[in-house]
Amino acid sequence: MKGRLIFLLFMILFLFVVQARQQHSNSIILELIHRDAPQLNATPKTQQQRLKDLVHHDFIRHNDIISLKWRQGLEPRPRTRRHAWEQERPTTRAAKSYFSDAIEMPLGSGRDLGIGQYITSVKVGTPSQKFRLIVDTGSDLTWINCRYRCSPGDNCSKKGRIKRKRVFHAGLSSSFKPVPCFSHMCKVELMNLFSLTTCPTPLTPCAYDYRYTDGSAAMGVFANETVTVGLTNGRKTRLYNVLIGCSDSFQGPSFEKVDGVMGLANSKYSFATNVAQKLGGKFSYCLVDHLSHINASNYLIFGTNNNQVAMLGNTRYTRLELDLVTSLYAVNVMGISIGGNMLDIPFQVWDTTKGGGTILDSGTSLTFLTDPAYQPVMEALKMSVSKYQKVKLDGVPMEYCFNSTGFDETLVPKLIIHFADGARFEPHWNSYVIAAADGVRCLGFLPARFPGISVIGNIMQQNYLWEFDLEGNKLGFAPSACTSA
Repeated sequence: MKGRLIFLLFMILFLFVVQARQQHSNSIILELIHRDAPQLNATPKTQQQRLKDLVHHDFIRHNDIISLKWRQGLEPRPRTRRHAWEQERPTTRAAKSYFSDAIEMPLGSGRDLGIGQYITSVKVGTPSQKFRLIVDTGSDLTWINCRYRCSPGDNCSKKGRIKRKRVFHAGLSSSFKPVPCFSHMCKVELMNLFSLTTCPTPLTPCAYDYRYTDGSAAMGVFANETVTVGLTNGRKTRLYNVLIGCSDSFQGPSFEKVDGVMGLANSKYSFATNVAQKLGGKFSYCLVDHLSHINASNYLIFGTNNNQVAMLGNTRYTRLELDLVTSLYAVNVMGISIGGNMLDIPFQVWDTTKGGGTILDSGTSLTFLTDPAYQPVMEALKMSVSKYQKVKLDGVPMEYCFNSTGFDETLVPKLIIHFADGARFEPHWNSYVIAAADGVRCLGFLPARFPGISVIGNIMQQNYLWEFDLEGNKLGFAPSACTSA
């Protein structure tokens, strides 16, 4: 017994030494996790608990962010003291490819983290540190958990964690370059990313107070940094002078298990716009099933998808509207059919000039339809599952759930979203009749007020490859198992 105890103590000491030496070598890194660490002891959320949380998040996101953007003249909701009197549109025209191969980043479901968004990993700084970020096509700002200056009680002498969270220590990165608050970039160009007017000295870093309307927030300073990414040929490359937010303070339920957000919105300083313009103006992603575990991942790709993702059908294209809704990705829907029957939905539901419109959003889980579209869609789908007992899930405000014991998926009629240029999006049946709890399924739509915007959420997008061509104003999509070709 004594010998075994000595052996265990020796192994623990060895692992600590390996972890300590990781700062100075490229050797294998092993992380020693305490037996009381939350990742070993936290009780996993049930599917019902997770659905309850993501529905709550989706309602807040839609009502307070997306709808308000539309209602206020398609401008961002003012959240700082700086006035948005000048706005520049992202430039991706005549994009030149600086790389012969595309950039690829792992992309997986946040199910194991208890959130409804999708997650990628990215390496930041010199030397680089890896961080886990939410991928969000509705966010302009890319930010990470970061310390610009060391706070009392924090150990900032080396890379590591503070309060069990990964932290980027800016002072340890030789490529970290703060944006001065006195600069034109801070005072004018970053105002739509909620830069603050505070500027005690010309070289003080440009600060931001990024307030999400659900109460979440990220506060810190802007900087240009080096980001290390993987190429499709297996090699690594560095992206220099990438604008990031160094957030020393943030709050919100979606941020508890991640290290920040990767902003993929259609705006001048988003990560998507800046990286895509170096690679022909394109980026794409394939979302695995939202119930997949974190190890079942695919890729977020910048550049052309040269068969990195196996497709199960032909790629279809529709126009990608980059000017209709500020920083969001809009599409021209003309109608929805179920079981081959086109539903009676007023055309103004899809027309942004008449108070409607539709966007794709990776940060919203379920699909929102404004009332004139929501009602006929729900009625048509309820008829197909009416033979099953209706169920009410506590705390889940979804209109129609049912006991799915013995469920026959062939009873689910095909739902098709028809675009104005003739393209058709045919989501998989389990993207709109979703698993909600053990033995329970729900119709996966949420209602929204009209006038307002309809949103195609990430569950509806799952198991499809989506290519955003920012130069050609095209959206390509094809069914896929989201596995490598």
